Amino acid sequence: MRKGLGLIIIFLSVVFCPVSGQETAYGPGYQTILLNNPAFTGSSDEGSVRFSYLNFFPGNSYNFHSVYFSYDSYYPVLHGGAGIYVSDDYLGGIMNDVRGGLSYSYFLQAGKELYINAGLTASFFHRGFNFGDAVLPEQIDQMGRVSIPPTEMLSNKSRTVFDIGTGFLLIYRRFFGGFGITHLTQPDLGGNGSPADRMHRKYFLSVAADYELDKKNQLKIRPVAAMEIQGSYLSACAGAVVESNYLSVNSLLYFNNYSNIDLQAGFSLKKDRVSVFYNYKFSLKPGDTMLPFSLLHQTGLAFSLNNVEKRIRIRTINMPDL
Repeated sequence: MRKGLGLIIIFLSVVFCPVSGQETAYGPGYQTILLNNPAFTGSSDEGSVRFSYLNFFPGNSYNFHSVYFSYDSYYPVLHGGAGIYVSDDYLGGIMNDVRGGLSYSYFLQAGKELYINAGLTASFFHRGFNFGDAVLPEQIDQMGRVSIPPTEMLSNKSRTVFDIGTGFLLIYRRFFGGFGITHLTQPDLGGNGSPADRMHRKYFLSVAADYELDKKNQLKIRPVAAMEIQGSYLSACAGAVVESNYLSVNSLLYFNNYSNIDLQAGFSLKKDRVSVFYNYKFSLKPGDTMLPFSLLHQTGLAFSLNNVEKRIRIRTINMPDL
C-alpha cells in the first residue's frame, strides 16, 4: 500500500495534464496512424503488420507504458483497404485503457492524378481503474505514516464504450495528406451523463511529400507536418524524414498551446520487407506542467506479408518511416 503520496500527485498532474488531452497521445507517427485516421487503412497495399511499444517519462519510475498492434491491407474485392488495431495503455498501475477497432477505407480515383480514400472505423474504448495500492492525502498522518482507509474510498469501477471515427486521405503526385475525426460519438467514460466525462472529438491533420535527392531514387527527403485538436488542447509538429533503401532518420519539432516545445528524433533500419524503428522525444522548453525532460521512448517492428498487384484505379503510398 506504500506507493506514497507522490504517486497520486504525479498521476493527477501528469496523466491528466493538458498535454496528453483525455487519452494517451501516440503522436503523429505513421506506425500508429490507424488510431488517428482510418483513411490510411490499406494505403500501402502490402498487408502491413505493425508493433509499437512506448515508455512515457522514462527514468522516473512512473510506470506508464503503451503497446500497439495493427494489421491492414488492400483488398480488390472491397475496392479499398481493411484493417484491425488494438492498443493497451498501462498508466501507473492505477488506470488501464484498452482500445481496439476495425477500419475500412474506400479508394477512389477522382482525377488523372488525384486519388481520395474515405475511411471509417468502429471501435471500443475500455477504461479500468485500480486504486487498491494508492495512498490518498487524507491517509497520511503528521508523522508521514499511512493511516486506516479514508471514509470515502475511490471506486475501481470500469467502463467500456462504443466509438466511431472517420477520415479522408488525398494523394496528388508527390503529395499526400489526411484529415481524421475520432470519438464522433463523444463516448461517456464516466457513465453518469456528465459533460466532463465525455471524450472530446479529436481532429487530426497530417501532410507529407516525397522529394528524390539522387537520380536513382535511392535517397529521398520527406517533409512532414501534423496538427491535433482535442477539446482545449492543440498540438502541432513539423520536420522531415531522410530515407535510403536501408536506413532512415527523422526529426520533428513539437509545439502546443500550453507553452511546451519538444523535439523528437529517431531512426529506422529496413531489410527487405522488415523494418525496426526507434524514436526518442524530449522537452526543449516546458510550460507550466510538471513534465520531466525525457518524454517518451518508442520502439517497434513493421513488416509486410504480401504484395498486392497495383492497378490504375488505386494509388498506393510509401508511408514515412516515422
